[in-house]
Amino acid sequence: MTDDSRMFFDRRRMLCALAALPILPLARPALAAETLGFGELYKSFGVLGLEFSDKVKRLTGQEITIKGFMAPPLKAEANFFVLTEIPMSLCPFCSSDADWPDNILVVYLARKQTFVQFNAPIEAQGILEYGSWTDPDTGFVSQLRLREAAFDTA
Repeated sequence: MTDDSRMFFDRRRMLCALAALPILPLARPALAAETLGFGELYKSFGVLGLEFSDKVKRLTGQEITIKGFMAPPLKAEANFFVLTEIPMSLCPFCSSDADWPDNILVVYLARKQTFVQFNAPIEAQGILEYGSWTDPDTGFVSQLRLREAAFDTA
């Protein structure tokens, strides 16, 4: 056997051996969502009221994770809930955005999930939005929201 033919068979054996290996997934790992805390939502209580923090402004449109508590939903089949900093036994929705509390956030679910007790800590993850918005289905006004969200017990 010549050196060229030996090289050909060695390459062929190597390619066959590689082909027999299991194919490894080529997908990249998902990037972890940035964490946001209730203490990081607002910059100040100025003359005009609450001002969103630079971190909230920077993370708008991005997926974030935030820990809190689920306020009791208004109805069992709702596709949203209010995430609160501390457990609340009553729904904290306000009549206008001028009265918007600084320790709540509305979470609009990407799919229906079973709600949890108001005192069970949860972690919500979704796309952050800020600014006054009125939900066309409910008429509720919010200043801070997560869209396409999901949650799990913390």
